[in-house]
Amino acid sequence: MSSGATGDAFDWDAYWTDADEEKREEASPSSHHAADVLPEFVDRFDAPPGVADVGCGAGVTTFTAADRLAETVVGYDTAAPVVERNRDRAEREGVENVRFEQATLPTFDPDREFGIVFSYFTLQYVRDVERTLENLYAAVAPGGALVCNYMNRAARDFCLVAADDPHANVDHPFVFDPDQYTERFGALLDGDSVLSRERIYETLGTWPRSAFTIADRPDVRWAWHHAPLVYVPK
Repeated sequence: MSSGATGDAFDWDAYWTDADEEKREEASPSSHHAADVLPEFVDRFDAPPGVADVGCGAGVTTFTAADRLAETVVGYDTAAPVVERNRDRAEREGVENVRFEQATLPTFDPDREFGIVFSYFTLQYVRDVERTLENLYAAVAPGGALVCNYMNRAARDFCLVAADDPHANVDHPFVFDPDQYTERFGALLDGDSVLSRERIYETLGTWPRSAFTIADRPDVRWAWHHAPLVYVPK
């Protein structure tokens, strides 16, 4: 799951400082779900230049998008260790159209607007999710879009079961360290970060639309049922 760009109770700096390969994989669902979706969406959606990946974690999607797109891609994350690690990788590999910056939601006030602001498996960590949506959307240039997924009521129900019994969903991919589960997903378990199409509309004044009307849908059904991927045009 993306480490997010959140400032809530979970200590993402410590998580990334100690992250082994398994933890990096766990914190990078976009490598399976959305690494191909973002550059494809950008290619097919006639937006102004510039892509922001907010809550980029290990940068799987950020680097993939930078590799496939000519424009600049900026990855944002709250955890300083992962931002530094991503910068080191970009320098080591000579990727010139990618940058990484530190940002903590719900505050998001970059020094520019982007054609596409992308945030994947990040909103569920933020209690003030409506202010987060407003700030992300404010960073979208006219003619662009906010592209994000959100955890719905089905996702919360799923996670509440796991909070009571960490092994209840062991046959499903959405399983995390039981010792950190309730701390990590506190905003979702309490219902603060649960979203719906209606709540997004009420917050932004524009109805979200399925991102898969633009990009092809990967075959990861559970993710799209529990965490729909949408875009909000501007």
